[in-house]
Amino acid sequence: MKDLEKIICQQAQEDHEYVVSLRRHFHRHAEVSKAEYRTADKIEEELRKLNIETERVGETGIFAKITGQLTGDKTVMLRADTDALPINESSDCPYASQNANAMHACGHDSHTASLLGAARILAKNTDKFGGTVTLAFQQGEEVGYGGRLFVDGGYLNHTDRVIGLHVNPIFDCGTVAICEGPTYAAVDWFRITVNGKAAHVSTPEKGVDALYIASQIVVAIQALITRLSSPMDNLLVGIGKLTAGETYNVVAANAVMEGTIRSFSPALRKQTKEKIEETAHSIASIYGGTVALEWQDNTSPLINDAAVTREAQILAGRLFGQEHLITKVTPSLAGDDFAEYLLKVPGTYVQFGSRNPHRKETALPLHNEKFDLDEDYMNYAVQFYCCYAIDYLNNDIE
Repeated sequence: MKDLEKIICQQAQEDHEYVVSLRRHFHRHAEVSKAEYRTADKIEEELRKLNIETERVGETGIFAKITGQLTGDKTVMLRADTDALPINESSDCPYASQNANAMHACGHDSHTASLLGAARILAKNTDKFGGTVTLAFQQGEEVGYGGRLFVDGGYLNHTDRVIGLHVNPIFDCGTVAICEGPTYAAVDWFRITVNGKAAHVSTPEKGVDALYIASQIVVAIQALITRLSSPMDNLLVGIGKLTAGETYNVVAANAVMEGTIRSFSPALRKQTKEKIEETAHSIASIYGGTVALEWQDNTSPLINDAAVTREAQILAGRLFGQEHLITKVTPSLAGDDFAEYLLKVPGTYVQFGSRNPHRKETALPLHNEKFDLDEDYMNYAVQFYCCYAIDYLNNDIE
């Protein structure tokens, strides 16, 4: 480890309790996507203590900038997501969420705390680097919202590198996974509304059964995967919600289903959308109904840049030891709108192990109502954020 990296890592260890306290604050006061108002206020409060000016991106995103005192003209952005999930926490930990139907079950509280910890260290070491570090505290990741606000708002203009991170309970704390290429899938949301005609169930011929039509559409859409795409394709179509009808003895006049497509291939993504529309319209027509489809492109596929990934791997191996570095992980059909940043600027997405073998709740999957994490992982995250930024800006990443 280089001398400056040793200094930064020591400072991160000294600040660890500060970062833990922030994480627990955000966990206790969890706020869901697009409603991260108190979270944004707290982020601004902490940054202003460091004399770092902030700018709102949308209502609840925060952009900030730290400029080094040495000569340099490069810029690296560090990103953390801030939103919680609409889940009621089922945990007796002392920092459990106090807000109904809001829980940090995906670790974003720790991402935010880690980036604030990095900001504190970077702010007191501006005499050790040139160029600029920008901070993106991004709202609405869970609904594919905030990433495009930062990109379309020009906050990545003139940026040379972008780094994002996420916890991963598959790996033990102290382990870091940094993998080149496809990491997460593109995520599309859709809603299909089926319009039929109500009638008494004893005279179904007088109505148009929207529930039956919807059921046939669900089955047919699932078959699209098994019969119209190769088993070798990374493609998933899932329908997680179906509502229909008013009561047990009336033919349903309407039905609504919501689902998602997960894919890595733009061509396959487009083809699957077209086939879903064709299938829904055809089935509805057979039984006398009609359908309306709505689509929302939540995020693009997340593909890590090869050169930046290699830089990050070299640094992580030096900081944490090669034995704790993972460079091959099977791509996931989950999504993250950090993908939008990577379409604009070369960057990579780093996964930090957060499992503690002695605490079963830290091995639970993301989005579980009892999910928790080993807070020691944040020490590694802060070190990585800071050392990557400083080493890159000082042309000392190798």
